[in-house]
Amino acid sequence: MTQKNSGCLWMLAGFGLCLGLVFVAAVFAVGSLGMRNPVKPAAPKFEESIVVEAKAQQDGKEPTGKIALIYLRGIITSAEPGTVGDTMVDDLKLQLEQAALDDKIKAVVLYVDSPGGEVTASDVIYNAVRKVRDGGFGSGAKKPVVVYMGSLAASGGYYVACGGSYLIANETTLTGSIGVIMRTLNYRELMGKVGLEAVTFKSGAFKDMLSGSREMRPEEKEYVQKMVMDTYGKFVGIVARERHLDEGELRAGLADGRVISGKDAKEAKLINSLGEIEDAYAKAMELGKVKGAAIIRYESPFHFGRLFHILGQSEKASVEVNVMQSLMPKLEAGRLYFLPGFYAP
Repeated sequence: MTQKNSGCLWMLAGFGLCLGLVFVAAVFAVGSLGMRNPVKPAAPKFEESIVVEAKAQQDGKEPTGKIALIYLRGIITSAEPGTVGDTMVDDLKLQLEQAALDDKIKAVVLYVDSPGGEVTASDVIYNAVRKVRDGGFGSGAKKPVVVYMGSLAASGGYYVACGGSYLIANETTLTGSIGVIMRTLNYRELMGKVGLEAVTFKSGAFKDMLSGSREMRPEEKEYVQKMVMDTYGKFVGIVARERHLDEGELRAGLADGRVISGKDAKEAKLINSLGEIEDAYAKAMELGKVKGAAIIRYESPFHFGRLFHILGQSEKASVEVNVMQSLMPKLEAGRLYFLPGFYAP
């Protein structure tokens, strides 16, 4: 290689090194700027899929608005992981918020098929439903929420439903169960039989009040019962206010924890009408003033992290399935629930 060619190579190498240094400096500068002025990440969004196509009206034009179909199924709990949010409660809130902020969504159909669940989780979803109905989430636009009750919309499921604008159930739907339950397990006699004794050090008289290793004191039972009744009072108050019923009559009648049919719920004015899911669609279009609108539902967007999570879970799956365990919720001692009594043996 000649001296001239060697010099050219050195010049090219030096030029490339300078470009690399400039690039690295620019990356650090942009990163530093981002640290000083962080950009708020966009809220996670669900993707839309069409359930019912829009229908052209007599003038030949298709409606510009849509109806959002949102599902609430199974036990209401913050322990159930979400597909977009951290929990299933977050998922419901995100879907309701997305519907509230979308100008094309004119009304929401909330399909409830749930026996209820945790008190706080139910209350969070109820308030999110109310926000859609009353123009919350910063949207400023009130959007009707038509609640359709599936096979079961009891206790916490009915609590959530009360946030809707119009409630529809099938004649055979099981609903109601207005009440609160808390349970604990007492195993002191069993411990005595096997020769075990619990030794507890506590900072206050009520610190171990739900301990199963001893009998509850009368003042502890009174305290826990008061918590249950305070929460029950909130439930009954919401039903009375939302359904325009007399609270005293509710307490003396249906608000004793009983489960009733959709037909009886209609007679008791716990719901507005009886019907099928198609009737809920029609009512949502009527209240949203958009006839023939497309019905859309929200689905979680695909991402590889979710796929890996599912594959990881499938490796742990057992071939043997306990049917009763899959149907019954895992109630935790000391936690308040809106559930029918048969879910808490």
